[in-house]
Amino acid sequence: MRWDVLYLILGWTVGALTVPLAVVGIATAFLDDVQMALIAFLPSTLFAVLSSWLMLRYGTTPETPDRLRDREAFATVALAYPVVVAFGAIPFWLGGMFHGPFTDDVTFLAAMEGLIHSGFEAMSGFTTTGTTIIDISTSPNCFATTEDCIGAQSRGLLLWRSTMQWLGGMGVIMLSMVVLSRVLGGGMALARAELTGPSLSRLRPKLAQTAQALWIMYLVLTLLEIVLLIGLTPMNTYEAINHGLTTMPSGGFSTTDDSIGHWDSAALESIILVFMFLAGVNFTLLYFIVQRQPGKMWADEEFKTYIAYLAGATAIITGALYLQGGEIGSEPLRKSLFQVVAIATSTGYGTADYMLWPVIAQIVILMLMVVGASAGSTAGGLKLLRISLAVKVARRQLNRLTHPRRIHDVRMNGEQVEQEQVELIVGMLLVWILLFAGASLLMALIMAPMGADLDVLSVIGVVASALGNTGPAMGEFGPAVTWAAMPNAGLILTGILMWFGRLELLTAVILFSPSTWREPGARKKDHDDDDQNSVV
Repeated sequence: MRWDVLYLILGWTVGALTVPLAVVGIATAFLDDVQMALIAFLPSTLFAVLSSWLMLRYGTTPETPDRLRDREAFATVALAYPVVVAFGAIPFWLGGMFHGPFTDDVTFLAAMEGLIHSGFEAMSGFTTTGTTIIDISTSPNCFATTEDCIGAQSRGLLLWRSTMQWLGGMGVIMLSMVVLSRVLGGGMALARAELTGPSLSRLRPKLAQTAQALWIMYLVLTLLEIVLLIGLTPMNTYEAINHGLTTMPSGGFSTTDDSIGHWDSAALESIILVFMFLAGVNFTLLYFIVQRQPGKMWADEEFKTYIAYLAGATAIITGALYLQGGEIGSEPLRKSLFQVVAIATSTGYGTADYMLWPVIAQIVILMLMVVGASAGSTAGGLKLLRISLAVKVARRQLNRLTHPRRIHDVRMNGEQVEQEQVELIVGMLLVWILLFAGASLLMALIMAPMGADLDVLSVIGVVASALGNTGPAMGEFGPAVTWAAMPNAGLILTGILMWFGRLELLTAVILFSPSTWREPGARKKDHDDDDQNSVV
């Protein structure tokens, strides 16, 4: 591992984070007061500036800007999220969203627990998971008479919470890639690390141009949604900005406990539904629309699967709701369509408590959490492209049994998928299954003290939601409640799972491989020693 490269990339990433920290800090002075801005954002901004300067000044050398190796790219992307989460959590802790050093009559243990809660909320934000632990039991701003605990928080801190999701949606590394591609060669290695699997396409000749094109499109769609929400819905400007920042990244943080259901507006749900749908589409295809090439979008296999997948899930849940209620009308379709798109795209907004729906509807919701939406989108989950390719691989193996002499290949959009990509997909699915099983067992042990409130659906729902970066889970942690009742060990575990899920598993898993941290010449030396030993 070339540590100077690691410090260079992390230094620039943390440096880039100081800009939104400062901007939201200034906004907080107007939304709340100057004191909140100074307490919550000034220390975190100065700390980020100092840390960035130290890493760039003393952690790098003039020879550092060489071509980036894949190993350093994967390690840096994996480490970038915990680092930015640490900086992003400071405003919550200092600003009093959770118990912190400036909370009245706070004890040391309560302040340390508040630090854990702040870190969890920040991890949920940057990974665009969207689950929250803002609750009467965790926040000093909420009391027994508080009707809306999230709404009782500082408006500036809620804006920072939404901003984190917007930054995390396109990826912290993609944000700094425009700068990094100028400072450090090997930007494509960073992009591969950020977008594990067959989901990256060069839209422009240079990677910096690709990153710029993606960010401009992402920004334009966000601004368009905000304008529509302000003009056509009951939301005020502040609420519209917050929800615009959390829809396109498929994040789902809201400014109220009741999420989108608080407004009970068909126009509002329709607008957000459209932008959630777009967030679940491969951004390469959206770029083709901008370039007036819609035919490429409609010809894409994954996009057609995406449409059928959402329509099928909506039809099943709508039918189940009709059988449960016995009423024919638009209400079951409205509820089911919104929740299907919200869960499939891992946005996690809520207009209904699906834990009150029939069992078959809950099973479909759980499947949507696991699968997610399109590769190359801001959504979480395993992604439809990988599931489709895995099905094709299974079909190929079955065909080989019946026709062993025939040549069988795996194709997507008429092109043959390379064996390396097939192996990557199979490996990722295997890692996901093993991680899901192991995390479920560990989560069951952690939540065992909950006693009668613990059930299988609650355990696997939490793990599936965290790995899929969905937000609301199942059982005792469904859409009507926060995760505040979870033990601190469970919050730490789910935070790690969110991190793994956002990096699509393999990038984070590589971080734990000893070879990742081996010095560049160490591997060759090990091989030479093995050769000498074999001769002896």
